[in-house]
Formats: sequence, structure tokens, C-alpha cells
Amino acid sequence: MEERLMSDAVVIFEEKATNDGHLVGVATLNAPKALNALSLEMIDLLYPQLLEWQDNDKVVAVWLQGSGDKAFCAGGDIVQLYNSMVEHPGGPNPYAEKFFTDEYRLDYLIHTYSKPFILWGNGIVMGGGLGLTAGASHRVVTESSRIAMPEITIGLYPDVGGSYFLNRMPGRTGLFLGLTGASINAADALFVGLADRFVTHDKRDAVMGDLLAAGWDADAEQVVNRVLRQREKESQSALPESNVRNQFDLIQQVTDADDVSGLVENITSVSTDDKWFSKAAGALAAGSPTAMHLIVRQLKLTRQMSLAEVFRAELDLSVQAANKGEFAEGIRALLIDKDREPKWHAATLADVEVSWIDGFFQSPWEGEHPLTDLY
Repeated sequence: MEERLMSDAVVIFEEKATNDGHLVGVATLNAPKALNALSLEMIDLLYPQLLEWQDNDKVVAVWLQGSGDKAFCAGGDIVQLYNSMVEHPGGPNPYAEKFFTDEYRLDYLIHTYSKPFILWGNGIVMGGGLGLTAGASHRVVTESSRIAMPEITIGLYPDVGGSYFLNRMPGRTGLFLGLTGASINAADALFVGLADRFVTHDKRDAVMGDLLAAGWDADAEQVVNRVLRQREKESQSALPESNVRNQFDLIQQVTDADDVSGLVENITSVSTDDKWFSKAAGALAAGSPTAMHLIVRQLKLTRQMSLAEVFRAELDLSVQAANKGEFAEGIRALLIDKDREPKWHAATLADVEVSWIDGFFQSPWEGEHPLTDLY
């Protein structure tokens, strides 16, 4: 590891030598006390390093993980985002614009990375952490993985590519997970396409050891697959049961509605003994009515978009959300004052004006779009 990157750096970069003279680039999010929440500083360190490794012929694969055993990444650093929204009510908000632009550019790079990209998704993986995870070529989940996009609780919508990957889940499970912010486990992640392999966390060092001992003259993707496949076989007895798979038919039933109010009514009125489903329905019932509209409209608008188009659309919507107050109020109630009594723009779905929602979908850019170069 280079001397300039000390252990107190928010991202630690290492280059591990393989037995045959190649390198595996390792990046570790290093803010364990904050559950490795993704900060702008982390984003702006990761992006150039990933580009450098992509261009380095000696680097055969990249590995991204979180420090500690509790979380890979529990989301974006939204407290700093909140401070910027308080400072710039109504916008423009230079910090929010830079944060979301840089974050989505990093997420896009991971989606389109030209080398095997191994993501060790142990523990909590939420929001911005899921944005880093979704595009990796080899997404590993463990027995403690807890994955969610809980933006409904803070007046936002599932961004960081959520508009893309939620639309590509089986049936309407993506719509359900986006609306309810439901937490899913490793088996769920495999079922809905957010993970590729299940390996218990105690095998992490062994997986790295296998990669370093492997012969990399063969196809790099195959090398990684062989290593992960073997360790996955050894882990199968610890794989949990999938709540999403078990409730798939019910999810299909309740998401078969003609409008937002019908969706919410269907989900929140279900009478069931299933604790996972009931918790998801409860989160939706307590969520932002504005966010309910944003989530449904955004998923509909982006259904046929390319990945690059999705990130451009999400940047528009996220910047507008930072300007309009609902997002800030959600953060205030949950994380700042912690009174859990958000004063939403509209108290009920029926009170949400169409013009209010329309305003979120107007591009804030007068000139060239900041992500116009994504293709």
C-alpha cells in the first residue's frame, strides 16, 4: 500500500500481488463508525483510482469492500447533503449537484468496468452502497447482508441506478421494493438479480487468497468465477430463506393497480402473519406521499431507458428533490432531530398536487447536462 494512504484515509487502496506477477486492486471504504456511509470525498477518491486500475495492464481484477464487519456501505452521507439543503433552500445547491453528479458517474463506471469487479457486500448495503454494488460484475452477498433502498422514509426515491435495476427484477418485485423500502437478505438479492454469489463472510480472506494463487493467463472472468463458485458451494448451508420468493405471488397481486393510490391501498391493507411483508407495508404507510408519486412515475418513465439515460434522468430528479424541501424534511425527522414526525408537503396521497410532482421532473440544467458524456 502506498505511504500516502494511511489507515485513517476514508478509502484505503492496496495492490495485492498474485503468484504469477499480476495485481488485484483492493479498495476499502474506511469509515466503520459511520457504517462506511458514502461521502463525496470517498467518491472523488474512488473514481480516479478505478480508472487508473482499469488502464493498468498488470491489474487483472478489482475488489471493493467495507471496513469492519457491520456494513459494506449503509448509504450516502446524507447529513452533509442535509446541511447543504438547509444552506440553499429552493436551490441552486452546488454541493448536491456535485455529490449526485460524481456519485452517478462512479456508479456508471462500475457498471461499465472492463475488468472483473468483485463487490463484497457483507452486512448493511443501502442506498448509495447499493449503487456501488449493483453494477459490479461479481456481487457477493453473505449471511449478514441486509440490502434496502429505504428512500420512501426520507422523501426521496431509489436513485443510484435504482430506476434501472428495479425495473429489471422479476415481475413487479422492483416496484414493491422501491415503494416499501423493504430490507432483503442474501437469498432475496440472488432472486431479484442484485447479487451473483453467496459466500459466508468468514471465507473472505480465503477467497482473496484463492485469487492471488490463481493463474491469470486464462480469461479473468473465468478465474474469478471458478474461485467464487467453489467457495459458494462450501457456503450453501448458511443461505437464508428468501422472503421475496416466498411472497412473490402476493407481491404480484398487490402491485396490480392502475394508479398510485391503488398500489398503496393494496399493499397497506393486506392482512398477513408474515412479519417481513407487514414491516414493508408499515414503512410504506408511514412514508412520504410525495415520494410515493415520485417512485411510481420515475419507474414508469425510465422503463425503456438505457443505463446512461437513467443516470441522466436520476440526476435531474435528485437535484430537484434537493431543492424542494421534502427530502430535507425526511432527513431532519429521521436523522437530525430524530422526532420521526416529518411534516410532509402533503399529508395524504390525495393532497399531492400534480403540478407539485411535475416540478420534480423538470430538468434543472439550462446548458449542457453534466452527464451528457455517458453513452
